[in-house]
Amino acid sequence: MLRWYQMKLAKSPLLTQSITTAVLFATGDTMAQQLVEKKGLANHELARTGRMALYGGAIFGPAATTWFKFLQNKIVLKNKNLEIVARVAADQTIFASTNLFVFLSSMAIMEGSSPKDKLESTYATALQKNWMVWPFVQAINFKLVPLHHRVLVVNVISLGWNCYLSFLNSQGGKKEVAA
Repeated sequence: MLRWYQMKLAKSPLLTQSITTAVLFATGDTMAQQLVEKKGLANHELARTGRMALYGGAIFGPAATTWFKFLQNKIVLKNKNLEIVARVAADQTIFASTNLFVFLSSMAIMEGSSPKDKLESTYATALQKNWMVWPFVQAINFKLVPLHHRVLVVNVISLGWNCYLSFLNSQGGKKEVAA
């Protein structure tokens, strides 16, 4: 299985990482609905899972693949530890904040609700939680993981993160979620 994935990744990195991301975003939403919200299969919102898969495959997968390549090629320093810090700082200030904005806005649009209301009720909470998890993950990712596997590492860690984002998005930022 790993050999097959490696072959697909070498042949079509953007497509492979986008499909992988779509599947794992859908999995994160399924975990949110079934394990956190305990909806049961009969009440599972397939459209919600589809929105997560669409966002993961069409937006996050290609964006993260391109972004990690950009960081690898443009943030190059003699001091490799400082290079990691610079990449993490850029990732968290530019990419993470933008990605959360795009995620929450696009979810609102696909749900037929107000992006402004969604952002006002969830963005600050999501960004704060992001900064509690992702700087550490990305520091390890940028230091130890080859470029072509970084999106996969993020996607695997994102199972829990996407579960949280899906739940947060579905709650619309209610106060008990923020606590």
